[in-house]
Amino acid sequence: MFKKDQDFIAFENVMRLAFERVPIRILDWCIMPDHWHLVLWPENDGDLTAFVRQLTMTHAQRWKHAHNAVGQGHLYQGRFKSFPIEEDERLLRVLRYVERNPVRAERVERAQDWRWGSCHVRKTPRHHLSSLLAEWPVDRPMHWNRLVNQPQSAAEEAAMKLHIARGRPCGTMEWTQRVSRRLQLEKTLRDPGRQAGWRKKKEEPNAEI
Repeated sequence: MFKKDQDFIAFENVMRLAFERVPIRILDWCIMPDHWHLVLWPENDGDLTAFVRQLTMTHAQRWKHAHNAVGQGHLYQGRFKSFPIEEDERLLRVLRYVERNPVRAERVERAQDWRWGSCHVRKTPRHHLSSLLAEWPVDRPMHWNRLVNQPQSAAEEAAMKLHIARGRPCGTMEWTQRVSRRLQLEKTLRDPGRQAGWRKKKEEPNAEI
């Protein structure tokens, strides 16, 4: 999806346009060759969906025209993946995971050297995208870049991938249960294996009938 600098720059331009049309607090982002991450802090219900819809629809249209791919299928398929995050140290884990993307992929040795992420924007004086970034709702630790560039444990990375894949809220047990009920995300808390087994038992009698 992003093969040359112009592809990354085009996405940044679309992100700025989406921000102007659907203002939202952007805490972090990272654009990789085959995917991207955004950490968003909406103020109103529906803001997140409206912003991402504006971003993906505009980007898909422009990308297809730029790559002579109009009429050749979807650039984005299905709904975007997202999960809510509690405003505590867990948010810092997510922000660190996002900023570590290019380091984890061995694209750069330091996250701040990856041009296509907010980690680079924050350390670059008068960067043209600085105005898109909002202050975090939690304090940024001292020597944040040093922390970002240190490896995360395999368990922590696996947990982040699970939140992304299943849309499972990231927070304390009490907060997670409360948010899951409010946003109707209870199914994301179930173990995929046990859920599949339960479905099989329910479906087998019907198949016999």
